Amino acid sequence: MAAEAGGSSREQATGALYFGKSKPWMAAMLPRWAIVTSFLLSSGGASAETSPVSVDLALVIAVDVSYSVAVNELRVQREGYVAAFRRPEIVEAIRSGPLGRIAVTYVEWGGAAVQLLSWTLIDDEPSAKRFSEALRLRPIRRISFTSISNTLAVSRKLLWTSGFNATRRVIDISGDGPNNAGVPAPVARNSTVAQGIVINGLPIQLRTAPDSASIPDIDAYYEQCVIGGAGAFIVRVSDVSQFPPAILAKLLAEISGVQVSTRRAPSAQAIPVQYKPPYNCFIGEEMQERSIGR
Repeated sequence: MAAEAGGSSREQATGALYFGKSKPWMAAMLPRWAIVTSFLLSSGGASAETSPVSVDLALVIAVDVSYSVAVNELRVQREGYVAAFRRPEIVEAIRSGPLGRIAVTYVEWGGAAVQLLSWTLIDDEPSAKRFSEALRLRPIRRISFTSISNTLAVSRKLLWTSGFNATRRVIDISGDGPNNAGVPAPVARNSTVAQGIVINGLPIQLRTAPDSASIPDIDAYYEQCVIGGAGAFIVRVSDVSQFPPAILAKLLAEISGVQVSTRRAPSAQAIPVQYKPPYNCFIGEEMQERSIGR
């Protein structure tokens, strides 16, 4: 690099002497900005580059806002996140980490994924409340289709370009329907987990019969086709009233870094692993194909 900045290594090593003594007329011809620039380069610049802020966790909260989610469900879910970041348990969990700070961003998604709130450093009660208030003030949008795979891809990019040096990276994704746009969900899941990112799920299981965009066993779909990584888990919501406690429980587990040994919600009692028959992870794409073919 030194030779590139000033020619050959010999010229670089004797540059000041060459211009200052052997050829004084050359120094006189140099414009003032060149002399200042030469000084800054030789002294390492005016200031050192700012290092990325280290955090215990970089968390992407990705919330399904597709049209299969009812408006009241969207509202209650949003209020659940707003309330959670005002709870003292969340701040306590953040402060109990080795570094005592996390970075969070909030994404809304359907067929596309939109970053609603930019990356925010949370390390105390005021910063947690500022994040909560910023989220409360944002209007709720609707986005057509359901692309879990695109959301995971966008979330990966957000994590790697966040500007934070995170010990753990987690994507927290909610949804009430299977992937029906973009590449299959397991492909995106595998790519994400391969990069050391954990995917946790909040399957919304409020319907008892399938429609064009949702399925009754969305919890099984999330278990088999969406979540992954060390300690990955799901917290199922089967009633609108369950949103606030489910969101709080999931955030506490993610922030605390608890290694959840089962795929279900954290509990005090260990549950033995049960091997299940293969799940059809292409069910969303098949439903979309049948709908188009009618």
